[in-house]
Amino acid sequence: MSGHSEGFPKKHIVGFLGSMVLTIAAAWAAVGSGLPTPWIIASIMVMAVIQAGIQLFMFMHMTETESGGIQVGNMLHAFFIAAIIIAGSIWTMSFGYAHNHDDGGSGEMEMENHQDMEE
Repeated sequence: MSGHSEGFPKKHIVGFLGSMVLTIAAAWAAVGSGLPTPWIIASIMVMAVIQAGIQLFMFMHMTETESGGIQVGNMLHAFFIAAIIIAGSIWTMSFGYAHNHDDGGSGEMEMENHQDMEE
């Protein structure tokens, strides 16, 4: 850590303020902007990508390699893991649970039968 200096963390303050501004802008877009839904979704997604970039380069030390470049291997691994998590979440939410388990009955009927048994 010979290149590390004890000074005012300007980079961290700028990153924090940028993240806060983007978070507040996304909340405003969702709650109070009055824009059409597709525009709200698109603007929030753009702000999310910008904020992810701020997080990676301001806080996650992505440029701290021996050559001064970006840590490509770590980024590829992170994108691969994120893709697996996203795909698995979408698959689970779409196909993972059926409300009717083909038992011939509904939840209401089972609740009524249970209440009859208690009485």
